Amino acid sequence: MNLLQEGAITFEARDVFYNPRMKPNRDICVSMAKTLNISDYLDAQAASGIRGLRVTKEAEVEKVTLNDISPQAYQCIVRNIALNGATNCLAVCCNANVLMHMNYFQAVDLDPFGSPSPFLAAAARSVQSYLFITATDTAPLCGAHLKSGIRTYLAFPVKTNYHKEMGARILLGLVARELARQDKGMYPLLTYAMEHYVRTYLRIERGAKVADKCLDYLGYVEHCQSCGCFKTLRGIQSEGSCMICGSNTSLAGPLWLGRIHEPYVIGESLEHLPGNGRARKLLETCASEAEAPFYYDHHSICARLRITPSRIDRVIDLLREQGWKATRTNFSGIGIKTDATIRDVETAVSIASSSYNL
Repeated sequence: MNLLQEGAITFEARDVFYNPRMKPNRDICVSMAKTLNISDYLDAQAASGIRGLRVTKEAEVEKVTLNDISPQAYQCIVRNIALNGATNCLAVCCNANVLMHMNYFQAVDLDPFGSPSPFLAAAARSVQSYLFITATDTAPLCGAHLKSGIRTYLAFPVKTNYHKEMGARILLGLVARELARQDKGMYPLLTYAMEHYVRTYLRIERGAKVADKCLDYLGYVEHCQSCGCFKTLRGIQSEGSCMICGSNTSLAGPLWLGRIHEPYVIGESLEHLPGNGRARKLLETCASEAEAPFYYDHHSICARLRITPSRIDRVIDLLREQGWKATRTNFSGIGIKTDATIRDVETAVSIASSSYNL
């Protein structure tokens, strides 16, 4: 038997899907579970069970349910529970939707192969306090596969330079609508994009008033493909033309326009995160991000202005000197998250480029 090690657990993954590149994702999950003091956790698509086993061992979660519809995966979970002496873990072989419709869990974690959309209705019913979601179908989410995105997320994604955040907010918009059907509202604690997936951590509250307030954060983004200007809109109104250059605009949504991070929660999670690897760097970026929907692509602006890109931090400093919020973003290494207008960003980019080339 070939045994593997990750975090505090030993496990096997024979003939069951296991992706070692998702370790930073699991590291963050463990630190968030510990920060939120979770006591009852469902891993709805557990595969080898590694995520849930790490949660119970490292975050000291009292009751963990590890489910997978595959009998092969179920047997692997049973063996891994025994390997780690995880007596508070329950292995289940069931359709995830059936399991969630039949039971309530304090925390529900959805990490399916592809889209989480088919599981959101059941998860919205089952979840009591926290909902964690991974989406690996970034092409439909971010606008590259338009019709697939419309079918899957009941929204219209537009392919833009900020497509990763577009995908995250499209996902959050659908989750908010599904929760509202159960008279529940959500408060995003952490949302990020890494490699091929989007991941979000949500705090859930019950009540029609909470759900109604949550729906107030749904809206659209009106994007100009000509000059790169974008404008967020609450409701469904659209001006149809760019407020900067007058070109026709594209409307994307419905999507989430509210906060996507709670810095104090992320800060506490960092205290439980070992090492200085990718997971820590990602959370530090998320904690410091400006509270503004979407971001501008530095290199795209430079290409349009026909200038050489400078250091992105210099552009951010110039925007801050003018009184704007401005930070980097986890969604792109060349993204500028700011509440400044496109013209203000272009001015800062031009000044930074001029001084950079002296």
